[in-house]
Amino acid sequence: MQPGIAYNGTFHAMRLFKTDERPLAARMLVGQPLAMNLKAQYTLDVAQDTLRSQYAAAEGRALFAEQLIGIVSHDLRNPLAAITMASQLLGRRDLPPKQAQILGHITHAAERAQRLVADLLDFTLRQVGRGIAVSLKPVDLHTLVGECLDELSLVSPGHTLTHLCVGQGRFSADSDRLYQLIGNLVANAMAYGTAEGGITVSSRFEDQVIIAVHNSGTPIPSELLDDLFEPMIRGSHNNAQLRSVGLGLFIVREIVRAHHGDVGVTSSIEGGTTFTATFPLPR
Repeated sequence: MQPGIAYNGTFHAMRLFKTDERPLAARMLVGQPLAMNLKAQYTLDVAQDTLRSQYAAAEGRALFAEQLIGIVSHDLRNPLAAITMASQLLGRRDLPPKQAQILGHITHAAERAQRLVADLLDFTLRQVGRGIAVSLKPVDLHTLVGECLDELSLVSPGHTLTHLCVGQGRFSADSDRLYQLIGNLVANAMAYGTAEGGITVSSRFEDQVIIAVHNSGTPIPSELLDDLFEPMIRGSHNNAQLRSVGLGLFIVREIVRAHHGDVGVTSSIEGGTTFTATFPLPR
């Protein structure tokens, strides 16, 4: 009987297939990208877990550092206050010139240390999200700036401080914070300016309230101007006694912001360096 030929009205057909491994190979080819994707996802998950662990560790170290700064700064205030009080009591006596000079150095060092402690405490509060607190009260701006410069002149006799007053007006501010602001700006001018050129502090009432501190000397490098008010940013100078951790200008900015103001700086060879804090006039 021949295939495909009908006998007695019945048709029979038969197909033959040759099997091979092509379907299995095709399945393996399809599965390779899936395996690669799973491997890549696993690698990514491991990397993300590592980054999360490293971030948590870094965050913990930063928090510990901030807490340590706060604790140390707080505990330093009492001995510094005792040193300052003792130097003030000794200053009331008639001392020989050499002893009076030594006492002046002690007083100056204690004042600098107190400003540093205050800056560290404010920095710690700012880092933990509390910000700098201010208590606004009516102040006589010109008188406040003048009294602040009188105190600074006593502890820094090697620099000439000049006060310029312009205009009159009302102003509400935190007097202690303004003392701190002016002290930081003047200390910065002493550190980076020339003693021969002197330092000029102006308090002005114009379309806004202005406190400006000017000094002559080497201008601030242009690459530092944009980040000058960030913490831990410092210029370079040779006066080791005036070096700091770089918080003074950061604290100045935070004090100004707490008063809803702004602060900026201009610096050039011809015009010197001027830090200008501006505050809105009361309505």
